[in-house]
Amino acid sequence: MAEGEDMQTFTSIMDALVRISTSMKNMEKELLCPVCQEMYKQPLVLPCTHNVCQSCAREVLGQQGYIGHGGDPSSEPTSPASTPSTRSPRLSRRTLPKPDRLDRLLKSGFGTYPGRKRGALHPQVIMFPCPACQGDVELGERGLAGLFRNLTLERVVERYRQSVSVGGAILCQLCKPPPLEATKGCTECRATFCNECFKLFHPWGTQKAQHEPTLPTLSFRPKGLMCPDHKEEVTHYCKTCQRLVCQLCRVRRTHSGHKITPVLSAYQALKDKLTKSLTYILGNQDTVQTQICELEEAVRHTEVSGQQAKEEVSQLVRGLGAVLEEKRASLLQAIEECQQERLARLSAQIREHRSLLDGSGLVGYAQEVLKETDQPCFVQAAKQLHNRIARATEALQTFRPAASSSFRHCQLDVGREMKLLTELNFLRAPEAPVIDTQRTFAYDQIFLCWRLPPHSPPAWHYTVEFRRTDVPAQPGPARWQRREEVRGTSALLENPDTGSVYVLRVRGCNKAGYGEYSEDVHLHTPPAPVLHFFLDGRWGASRERLAISKDQRAVRSVPGLPLLLAADRLLTGCHLSVDVVLGDVAVTQGRSYWACAVDPASYLVKVGVGLESKLQESFQGAPDVISPRYDPDSGHDSGAEDATVEASPPFAFLTIGMGKILLGSGASSNTGLTGRDGPTAGCTVPLPPRLGICLDYERGRVSFLDAVSFRGLLECPLDCSGPVCPAFCFIGGGAVQLQEPVGTKPERKVTIGGFAKLD
Repeated sequence: MAEGEDMQTFTSIMDALVRISTSMKNMEKELLCPVCQEMYKQPLVLPCTHNVCQSCAREVLGQQGYIGHGGDPSSEPTSPASTPSTRSPRLSRRTLPKPDRLDRLLKSGFGTYPGRKRGALHPQVIMFPCPACQGDVELGERGLAGLFRNLTLERVVERYRQSVSVGGAILCQLCKPPPLEATKGCTECRATFCNECFKLFHPWGTQKAQHEPTLPTLSFRPKGLMCPDHKEEVTHYCKTCQRLVCQLCRVRRTHSGHKITPVLSAYQALKDKLTKSLTYILGNQDTVQTQICELEEAVRHTEVSGQQAKEEVSQLVRGLGAVLEEKRASLLQAIEECQQERLARLSAQIREHRSLLDGSGLVGYAQEVLKETDQPCFVQAAKQLHNRIARATEALQTFRPAASSSFRHCQLDVGREMKLLTELNFLRAPEAPVIDTQRTFAYDQIFLCWRLPPHSPPAWHYTVEFRRTDVPAQPGPARWQRREEVRGTSALLENPDTGSVYVLRVRGCNKAGYGEYSEDVHLHTPPAPVLHFFLDGRWGASRERLAISKDQRAVRSVPGLPLLLAADRLLTGCHLSVDVVLGDVAVTQGRSYWACAVDPASYLVKVGVGLESKLQESFQGAPDVISPRYDPDSGHDSGAEDATVEASPPFAFLTIGMGKILLGSGASSNTGLTGRDGPTAGCTVPLPPRLGICLDYERGRVSFLDAVSFRGLLECPLDCSGPVCPAFCFIGGGAVQLQEPVGTKPERKVTIGGFAKLD
């Protein structure tokens, strides 16, 4: 029984050792220098937080042409084993000059050193090519002498060497051959000693006798991390520079105004963060393993897909080659047929000309015929011969080859095809679309319009994504709603929530896949449901001065002769007629919103709402009112002048003139601005492209907004004891255009008391 327990204990110990050994072996890649691919030796921390061996850094700087900038950051004493003269205890008592001290004096400004001219206003800045991040990092004018040694990494490397028994026994560096095994080490001397050599180089009665022996090691480190600028122990951490500093660095002007904390605070904060992150990673090993499996599956899929892509490309190129070969054969066949035809014609012409030679062919036959003395027989035979001789004579006089020897018509123009073949490349996904902010807006629905960049590959279809940004954020990534396979370059998003902010984006898709997303665009939806109505000119509208469009969504006021007559009576008094146009819809409940655009060149236009009965009563006869040029209260007509009366006014109008919105001085008592930095009463603000009117029937309030940014302009009380309808007043020339609904135009109808009837 005891033997079985011992065997289990031994097995568990061996398993633990195997796991530790495996963990250490897996950690080895973190301990390799990116330059020499060996374990770090006196690693330096670069400004980009990567590490590199000090000797490797010196070699890299030497290759870059920097000479004299590879100072030793540790500034440690020279080892007695580095020079033969220190083998004698008698010589070791002599104080040797330290070249690093002289180098520090030179670099601190006394004299000159390589790479720096005397009195230079701009010292040389050394750039180091980091092999890890493949970027150039700035080392400053001091070079490697201004970098810290990574003592923690050195300790990890040493523990790793000890765990895997790399290097075997450490030998004494001062013994004569063969050296003995080292038993002690000295940090001050940076050497390992056997017992006899340690006593020899640390004699009693000398300063070296006070050196404390340590365990033998191959890497000697200073007792603490020293400041490379002042050679003092670092005590603080600069959060601004993200650098350890000493007491002298802390009071220097370089760190003036920086956030500096004690090293203990930085140590504890960073340790807590690292511990928390490591705990999270260790606690989610299943997730890590799942993601590793997904990545491995992605690797396998990538290999298979890559092979398929290669085969497809090879097949397509072979197909192109087959088409070219077929085309080549047909073109060569056409040239061959043309060549044979021309050769046949030329050969026939040669035979005809050879027959004209003396004593051969046609000439010989004609000579024999001429010898005939029988006249009837001669006439019979010579008639046909004469025709042939005549044709031969004509051919001889007008000689021309029967066929051309040139084949210029068979030349090919392959410039376009060569260009196409040269530009033959893989399909590219569409580039990020550009949203047209001038045509994109939100009204009763959201209309989104976009276009592709000029040199973008075409898109087969688009995907539109949108979401609300004014809802509480949920854990995890933002959830987008999608509209897939949108054809064309515009989309309509129906039934958006009122009083919300939507963010929208678009991306295209073709055979190469989906492209990049466009930049996000934010749209504000109206604060209330959109009210659709048409203009009704039956009440208070003068047909001589008002012109309503056929679709009854726009109206223009033409001053005409009455304004000229009024201008003629300017010195005695000027009275102008007010022309009113009402909407054909009356509101009796809920909240409603509509928008319109006022022509900036309008002389005086009032946009607002009012009780339907009061509007019809007031403007039935179209009474004349005094011109606003002479009216001291020509601003907001919302009943502000009756501020002492508790009853709400029956009208609420916003006055627009000459591209400005006039907020009357009397509007302050009845006006509440929706924005903190909105305009104050008694001033003018620029006219926005579109004006929005929001009516809250239950609260008896009407708000005027900038319909583009939905910034509040004015809020007024309103008597809502009866049906309320939109109203537009004109004094002089002006024009108003109602905002077109985004969706399908509704049927014309009048809504009163919640009941709808066709007009």
